[in-house]
Amino acid sequence: MMSVLPRRLPITASSDSPDAPPADPADERILIFDFGSQYTQLIARRVRELGVYAEIVSPRIPSEEIRRLAPAGVILSGGPASVTAVQPPAVPAEIFTLGVPVLGICYGMQTMAAQLGGRVEPGHEREFGYARVDIAAPGRLLRDIAGFTGEPGGAPVLDVWMSHGDRVIAPPRGFRVLASTAVAPVAAMGDDSRRFYGLQFHPEVTHTPRGKQILGRFVHEICGLGRRWTPSNIITDHIARIRTRVGDDRVVIALSGGVDSAVAAALIHRAIGDRLTAIFVDHGLLRENEGNEVMAAFARHLKLRVRRVDASGRFFRALAGVEDPEGKRKRIGRLFIEVFEEEAGRLDAVSWLAQGTIYPDVIESAGAKTGGAEVIKSHHNVGGLPERMRLRLLEPLRDLFKDEVRRIGLGLGLPADLVGRHPFPGPGLAVRILGEVTPERAALLRRADAIFIAALREAGWYDRVSQAFAVFLPVRSVGVMGDRRCYEHVVALRAVQTSDFMTAHWAHLPYDFLDEVARRIINRVAGVARVVYDVSGKPPATIEWE
Repeated sequence: MMSVLPRRLPITASSDSPDAPPADPADERILIFDFGSQYTQLIARRVRELGVYAEIVSPRIPSEEIRRLAPAGVILSGGPASVTAVQPPAVPAEIFTLGVPVLGICYGMQTMAAQLGGRVEPGHEREFGYARVDIAAPGRLLRDIAGFTGEPGGAPVLDVWMSHGDRVIAPPRGFRVLASTAVAPVAAMGDDSRRFYGLQFHPEVTHTPRGKQILGRFVHEICGLGRRWTPSNIITDHIARIRTRVGDDRVVIALSGGVDSAVAAALIHRAIGDRLTAIFVDHGLLRENEGNEVMAAFARHLKLRVRRVDASGRFFRALAGVEDPEGKRKRIGRLFIEVFEEEAGRLDAVSWLAQGTIYPDVIESAGAKTGGAEVIKSHHNVGGLPERMRLRLLEPLRDLFKDEVRRIGLGLGLPADLVGRHPFPGPGLAVRILGEVTPERAALLRRADAIFIAALREAGWYDRVSQAFAVFLPVRSVGVMGDRRCYEHVVALRAVQTSDFMTAHWAHLPYDFLDEVARRIINRVAGVARVVYDVSGKPPATIEWE
């Protein structure tokens, strides 16, 4: 299996660039071997926050590919497998002979221990959630990171997040036990001479307060890497790669109204100028007044040519009678392709179709080539183009997380109010309308959503939550309006707070605020008799309802 992220294309100097091409910020990289953990992507996210490029690969990656990637360090992720099973997933043996630092996390530590001669056994007691780790001998990795119990002469400890069943009971030769818990005799281990380390806990999650400090110690001090993965370097590198790949060809991009397609358009426009044409398809499933706002923003800030296509009737007809969320996404995806193919056919000599696909889209669609991730939901912009389509696919943001996309957008000069908008799914309101999608339901939801968002802005909450929206529920509820019985629809409100959109907490909005919003929606939106608030986290729920 090959790398999850797209190959880094060679950078060549262009007519308006310096004689020497800029350094690729991904030349210094950490390889993350994915054993199927739901947190693998968080590891990459945390490493990149530290200014270091991280790339996720499969444990089955060929040896020649490892040598080509030339990692400066390796991280082994957690995963659901057991080292004690028959033929468990393993790390390529040559990883331990590359002469680079290796950090194993959870299953990654267990397989490292087993492969290097240590002992792993099924745990008699599982350890999930918060744990306090006692530091025995911190070694280079944990030195000066732990806190203390507060008792006179108390031993150093770490508050961490555990999620494991198996446990290492004896580290390999050359390793020292760095930390332990009552359940895990080896909660951390290290061999400073070879720069090999293992952690039974998860430093990548926010529930491990000093986890980012530990990862920083590994990538900066132990691996000796700087901070080259920065927005300005990413912009320079991606522009050069777009120019190299596209050459003198023309590109058409799909604008959805969201942040991702907007930033992708800005990046490509910076690279090739007027050879980019944007097509904005209004599928009738946008937020209130969104179409006009998108058109105005691009005309004002980018001077980008945008062709607006009203295809709402076609989309509603395609969605008639469809209730399954995957069915909706797939129909919308196919119709998007059809519309863009038709519109591109009206343009002269267009060779590329650009999309605002970002890394989490690929992850949730199991487009990652590691094969370790389970399909959460398909994304209409993931999976390539139909063979019949003559256009080639350009996805300049495919290797970036949402926070990186926002920072790049600001660096490209997009307005903060556009870049800072809450995420909006490609299928639009179709996946916020549970059950069949109709123009009437879309109009009802659009109005309720606008009231919710306006109230968040008024109360100063909009920028304090990461994503907020209303959801149409396909149920009716008995109510009383004007002393008369009514039997109307239900709208759910959703607001979450997250740093990475891989995990999220429901936002604890004030009761008085929710009361005000509910009354506004019920009084102003005909057909709604009840408003509820979603208090589910991710996981187990996804942020969107479908």
